[in-house]
Amino acid sequence: MTNKDLLKIAEEFGTPVYVYDAESIKEQYEKLTSSFSKKTRFFYAAKSLTNINILKYVKSIGANLDCVSINEVKLGLKAGFEPKQVLFTPNCVDITEIEEAMKLGVHINIDNISILEQFGNKYGDSYPIFVRINPHIFAGGNYKISTGHIDSKFGISIHQLRHIERIMQSTNINVEGLHMHTGSEIKDADVFLQGLEIMLDLSVHFPNLKYLDMGSGFKVPYQDDDIETDVDQLGKKVTKALTAFAKETGKNFELWFEPGKFLVSKSGHFLVKANVIKHTTATTFVGVNSGFNHLIRPMFYDAYHKIENLSHPNGPERIYTVVGNICETDTFAWDRKLNEVKEGDILVFRNAGAYGFEMSSNFNSRLKPAEVLFINGKAHLIRKRDEFEDLLKNQIEVL
Repeated sequence: MTNKDLLKIAEEFGTPVYVYDAESIKEQYEKLTSSFSKKTRFFYAAKSLTNINILKYVKSIGANLDCVSINEVKLGLKAGFEPKQVLFTPNCVDITEIEEAMKLGVHINIDNISILEQFGNKYGDSYPIFVRINPHIFAGGNYKISTGHIDSKFGISIHQLRHIERIMQSTNINVEGLHMHTGSEIKDADVFLQGLEIMLDLSVHFPNLKYLDMGSGFKVPYQDDDIETDVDQLGKKVTKALTAFAKETGKNFELWFEPGKFLVSKSGHFLVKANVIKHTTATTFVGVNSGFNHLIRPMFYDAYHKIENLSHPNGPERIYTVVGNICETDTFAWDRKLNEVKEGDILVFRNAGAYGFEMSSNFNSRLKPAEVLFINGKAHLIRKRDEFEDLLKNQIEVL
């Protein structure tokens, strides 16, 4: 997909608009499948982007599905995934949500002692489950997206193994998988090896174990000098470790990963229009027709998104601070070098496929943007832009 294609999409569908390049998703998926052994399965982390067309597409290229809410599970099944292709990993939910997932027949991952005990007492070995462990590994590009450290709410501490064993013995619960996820934006592939070593050490305590789920967190480059997780190197190291373990113990496990951002981040392009150029005594602002209600990552995670001027890509470079139209400090980029921006120009935010639209809101009663899928050389509208009536859709007037 070219910049010319993006400008045509902006003209046809208006701005702001999210555009996803299907070919990019496929390339990222094939990068994974070519790096790991055939005994490795990949579960797309739906939370990164759940438009049903994206779910259908990742299914069509061979991916399974990782879900963190019961509605993601239902969306996945509606998109055509078989229950055995879906892993449900909720957090801090009532056991009734777990039971609803049981009725749907998907893989279930339990991440705390309380639910594990309730489940075991009620269902025993009648429904196999995964156990999510907390390995106490601090990893990831931001504390807010690091999930495997000692203060994290996620998973059962590796130091609580005795609790897990007692529940297994008293309820006969059938643990068929171990799961861990240490965070996002992991640059060092050896972090995964550290986690795998912990899981292999723990595996001897689970006689019915079939699967080891390493989560994900593969780093994607956001800036020109950024590095990407070397999945090819990781695949070789993981295969070597599992082969050695199998030779020593006779145990073979199927390895699972849950890539989300890695698959869809690069595919996403967020198009906005420059509404105003505002000069102050200290700063030149580009005010665009969007805000953190559409793309919250820069404000929430201090995330970097490359911004380019599609309308005038060869203009002289100037320094701008790019801001939104929300009634709050709403900054996408401070002192960013861009080709000269004029009012009406179309700007693109790169790497906007993951957690962009998915985390959008109607803050300030602004409307959510449209979504477009670019596939086989054509642009298809896959979500229409909000209309005013959508703001009132679920409200009940009593006055």
